[in-house]
Amino acid sequence: MAITVRIPTPLRRITGGQDKVDVDGTDLQGIVDALESAHPGIKERICGEDGQIRHFVNVYVNGEDVRYMDGLGTATKSGDEISIVPAVAGGC
Repeated sequence: MAITVRIPTPLRRITGGQDKVDVDGTDLQGIVDALESAHPGIKERICGEDGQIRHFVNVYVNGEDVRYMDGLGTATKSGDEISIVPAVAGGC
């Protein structure tokens, strides 16, 4: 039951340069835990000390923002694609 996680450029040093990682999990929390097991240090960059997704990190399951779903409780299934997108700040 593989789920593909797209890794943003700033986190690729943790994944050995990989831009995609396949992991298993039935919900986003399980996916984050599986990522941490395979690539120690990645979880602290995605989740804060409270265990929730950091405010400056956006996570999408099949293009849907998990903040408008069940957050880390969002169900996942084989074939899903998860994107981790660090927020980009800008201005004039």
